[in-house]
Amino acid sequence: MRSLRKRVAYFLLFTAVLVITVSVVYDFGMRAFEPGPYPPPGTEISLLHSMQVVVETITATGYGSDAPWTSPQMNTLIILLDLTGVGLFFLALPAVLLPVFRDALSTTVPSTVDDDCRNHIVICTYTERVDALVDELTSNGVDYVLLEPDRARAVDLYEEGYSVIDADPQSVDALQAANIGEARALVADVSDRVDASIVLAAREAAEDVPVVSVVEDPDRISYHELAGADHVLTPRRLIGEGLARKVTTKVETDLGDSLQLGEAFEIAEISVRAESELAGRSLGDSNIRERYGVNVIGAWVDGDFATPPPLSTPLERGTTLVVTGETDALRRLRRATGSRIRQFGRGETIVVGYGQVGQTVSELLDAADIPQTIVDIDAMAGVDVVGDATVAETLRAAGIETAQSVVLALPDETDVEFATLIVRDIDPETEIIARADTTDAVAKTYRAGADYVLSLATVSGRSIASLVIDDEEILGIETNVEVIKTTAPGLAGETLAGADVRARTGCTVVAVEREGTTLTDLAADFRLAAGDRLVIAGSDSDVNGFLERFC
Repeated sequence: MRSLRKRVAYFLLFTAVLVITVSVVYDFGMRAFEPGPYPPPGTEISLLHSMQVVVETITATGYGSDAPWTSPQMNTLIILLDLTGVGLFFLALPAVLLPVFRDALSTTVPSTVDDDCRNHIVICTYTERVDALVDELTSNGVDYVLLEPDRARAVDLYEEGYSVIDADPQSVDALQAANIGEARALVADVSDRVDASIVLAAREAAEDVPVVSVVEDPDRISYHELAGADHVLTPRRLIGEGLARKVTTKVETDLGDSLQLGEAFEIAEISVRAESELAGRSLGDSNIRERYGVNVIGAWVDGDFATPPPLSTPLERGTTLVVTGETDALRRLRRATGSRIRQFGRGETIVVGYGQVGQTVSELLDAADIPQTIVDIDAMAGVDVVGDATVAETLRAAGIETAQSVVLALPDETDVEFATLIVRDIDPETEIIARADTTDAVAKTYRAGADYVLSLATVSGRSIASLVIDDEEILGIETNVEVIKTTAPGLAGETLAGADVRARTGCTVVAVEREGTTLTDLAADFRLAAGDRLVIAGSDSDVNGFLERFC
């Protein structure tokens, strides 16, 4: 809008200067070149009359009050005036008229939030990982507002249903227009430099509001802290840590691959291998709960995730189960889903891509004494095999045919998908743990043959959500099922059988925290009490339904 106003002002100023200049020239020309006295005897014609003739000629609203013009000089001037009028019209059409009409007919994005907007999250601005954050906020019933300085993009977001205002997040006035003083927190996720500017503006607008800043370069964390950020996240390190935790090297690793709920109770993701004693069965036929004492609350099959999974879910290579149970029970299930307790040799784990994500993976594997081979397209310190990971010979040179696991930490999603296909073709049994930057790439990478895929956007969004949401504790940042801890007043006094939470919402009650103790042995007649904090697992939509129904 500001740009349009400027164009209109410039056009009007140009037109005014042109009319005045030509009017002076016309008046002079009539007096100097036209035969006969001008003005005619007995009349007084001022410069204003000349301006009238010029305006009439240019706009074609009137013509000929001083005609006929007989001198060649005036004929030439009138011809130029006629052409000028046509030129001004065609100049005004794209520069002024069409934008004015388009603006009048287009969606109007608000520039401020409502006065009653309180306890919300101010997000600067829209990105793929912010989309994951918005999903988390929405599923938890937390209000938010996006600050988007690009008007066209703001219109698109507004029409898609996002809560957005057209404002520059680096401006103190814009943050005040977002009612930052009453906000729960502010999230800055644009670029390292812009985020620092946003943090400074936020501290100027509201000193006490918690600020979360996202940086790409870990070396710049200290600058954001100096600017006033309360929390600084590095998404690529987060996803590197997540990928490292998923490397299956032994039945147990020092990295940990599960979520601890109590002293001996966990939520974990476990992949089924081809040699597993469970392979070839359905979930219903496997009797996992009866045989191992664990609950299956979700499953990935061929790139599709279901929670709770149907009993017909096939248990085969590529199936990843999300389970809950005591540590010993999960250990037994790990043995059943894996082929063996592995002994390790040189290069058993291959890390493909040695950027920030790959270096984080390598660092954590080193800490756990897990041998590894590093592959990257560029020669640098720490890289064992230099070459293109989308070429089979490169992966063979790295020892893919004998490797137990490969971590695909490449920055390009297409390269990750193609490398997955190559690895799966070379060795169907190699465990593939892959990175995906966007949520859209997750299903494709699973379908290509990956055993586990971790989305940068999802990890970032959930990590930010875990910092800014304080009503419910989001436990599962990396899992593909949402796990929260919350009170449920609507269930007080009911038994688990009577509440029938799973049938009514699709969620599973996996534990109850009561008076500082985590209870995991939940029989059907277990009665919920006021003040209990329930650990709930399910999809985002199912968890949201649970919160709306019982909280």
